[in-house]
Amino acid sequence: MGEGTRYIDGAERRARLALRHRLTPAGRAATPEAVAASLVALHGTDPATVYLAVGARLREPARTVPETERALYGDRTLVRMHGMRHTVFVFPTELTAVVHASTGLVVAARARAALVNDMAKAGAPDAAWLKEVEESTLAALGRLGQATATELAREEPRLREQFAYAPGKSYEGVHTVSARLLRLLGVEGKVVRGRPLGSWTSSQFRWALAPAHPELDPAHAQAELLRRWLTACGPATEGDLKWWTGWKVSDVRRALKAIGARAVTLDEGTGYVVEGDVDPVAAPEEPWAALLPCLDPTAMGWQARDWYLAPELRPALFDRSGNVGPTVWWNGRVVGGWAQRADGGITWRILAGEGVGREAEAAIAAEAERMTGWLGDARVTPRFRTPAEKELAG
Repeated sequence: MGEGTRYIDGAERRARLALRHRLTPAGRAATPEAVAASLVALHGTDPATVYLAVGARLREPARTVPETERALYGDRTLVRMHGMRHTVFVFPTELTAVVHASTGLVVAARARAALVNDMAKAGAPDAAWLKEVEESTLAALGRLGQATATELAREEPRLREQFAYAPGKSYEGVHTVSARLLRLLGVEGKVVRGRPLGSWTSSQFRWALAPAHPELDPAHAQAELLRRWLTACGPATEGDLKWWTGWKVSDVRRALKAIGARAVTLDEGTGYVVEGDVDPVAAPEEPWAALLPCLDPTAMGWQARDWYLAPELRPALFDRSGNVGPTVWWNGRVVGGWAQRADGGITWRILAGEGVGREAEAAIAAEAERMTGWLGDARVTPRFRTPAEKELAG
């Protein structure tokens, strides 16, 4: 680290987080598109997370559901598809090509090879047969617009074919071509998640063709994705960047060099910001509280989290796989958890040992009331449940 490298402490990192992730009342967004652009991507594994993450950041939360549905399924300015770390995200449609080239190509090649290999071991049809089924399925989806796997199988009956998986192993089972192939096509950026079956909280969905996009140079795409993420989440360490993207360290370092990232000093060691982002950032003028959902991109944004999440809170707020549950925030720190009861009420608890004070509790209660108002009759149970959420939900 060279002489004169600026030190950015935890307080300034929390200020950047608050302002750039639209968590202060003054910084809330007008549209779901603006929320997604500010965060680069919203975790989409749990469909309700997308709406809850948007609702926490919208100026008019009552418009959360219709506006998010408009963006996802009407205007298609947001898209829900596979991205970083083989995970489903929602991101601006304009980023489809960037995400696909920067993170999807390598994963997709491995996924196709694995499917062909699994089918061969089971004596199922070969890669040429699979390609025929794929082309027929995509053509059917083009005709139908959006369709479930069952509806697609009526158009292309070979999707119903089954094959044995890992025979003789403790985890052996029977896989259906439709389930494996459609997931593969998602990883390859050919199909995306469409409208849910039922309400916005449903985990069942239709498939749709992915928006048309150019094929980008992977290195160029990696640089662009990293630039956007570091603008939203910088400073961050190489470890944070590797964890969020799922790339090799060599890819991270090449992308950092390509965008001219600037090194800074953090409590964790060397961090990076985009060029022109070294100057100090002042804390928000007003205190703020937020109730963020499971897998929210702010809570899951960094691998090293001690600067906003005390280690002693993790057992209550994370599941065994490392997925964060619903969190309560006060001025840039996670201070507790929340849940929705069966009667629809939002209940929350401060877990921070030192407490937070009356001002914080009043602000958190106001956020809970704000969320209750726009949720209405909807009932939301996180896909990944944590000890605190289960206890609070009763």
